Amino acid sequence: MNQMKISSLRGAMAFAAAVLIAPAFAAVPAHPGASTEHTDKAGKTVTSKPAPQVAHAEKKGGKPATKAVAAAQPVALKPGAPADFGKQAAPQDVVQVANWVSVTHNNGKRAFVLIDKKQAQLYVFDPQGKLKSRTPVLVGKAIGDKAMPGSGDKALSQLKENEKTTPAGRFLAMRGKNTHGEDVLWIDYQQALAMHRLASVSAAEHRAERIASADASAHRISNGCVNVPPQFYDSVLKPTITKLGAIIYVLPETMPPQQVFGSLDVTHPQLAQSRPMAGTTRKVG
Repeated sequence: MNQMKISSLRGAMAFAAAVLIAPAFAAVPAHPGASTEHTDKAGKTVTSKPAPQVAHAEKKGGKPATKAVAAAQPVALKPGAPADFGKQAAPQDVVQVANWVSVTHNNGKRAFVLIDKKQAQLYVFDPQGKLKSRTPVLVGKAIGDKAMPGSGDKALSQLKENEKTTPAGRFLAMRGKNTHGEDVLWIDYQQALAMHRLASVSAAEHRAERIASADASAHRISNGCVNVPPQFYDSVLKPTITKLGAIIYVLPETMPPQQVFGSLDVTHPQLAQSRPMAGTTRKVG
């Protein structure tokens, strides 16, 4: 192999490693032992105490029952296929991130969930990148991609309007229960950010009507949590996360996805040449 080929090969491998590794640790809670209390339901407080490296967590009798994630194992980096949306149309940002996740195996062996705040839509994919289903959702009232410091520890009545955001990022899905025994699917413990069944806070908010509206702006009403239609939550979202685990990608709305995830258009011919080669390995959490 001549020197030019060796240089090209090294360059491609370095580029691929940078694309894959950089976003893999985004949005991991900084203090996994901290407890949080917060909810979208009036008078109902979600309480949980995170444990490090937990795939699923449930609160029973005041003590968290957890199942630890297996130690990271080397995974062959044979490129996957682009995401399979079937006949479902989707915005460009959603398609780009889904393709990147599927081709680079950024989700490891887990299912993955994409939340598009701009259109207030949630997409559930199996580990191979095939779309299982999609649903409209309600998201944070305020536009923004970062959580305000301390907002996850505040009572709902203390939240300012600009604090009611659904932060963007890459998260490990976790199961939990609120103090009334109702289950939620945690996006981020530290920020008290969760996916749960459609909450009925007050009649004045008209949440049921909003989630059925074709106007995406009508879906901006929650305090930050993602409200999901009950039937979809019970038949698609919860079973998928319970059985397979999931990585959640909350797409940004004030910046490009690449800035948050390091995601690239993996279908572009020039970038396709820099995809990881079979036999190369990396570790996934």
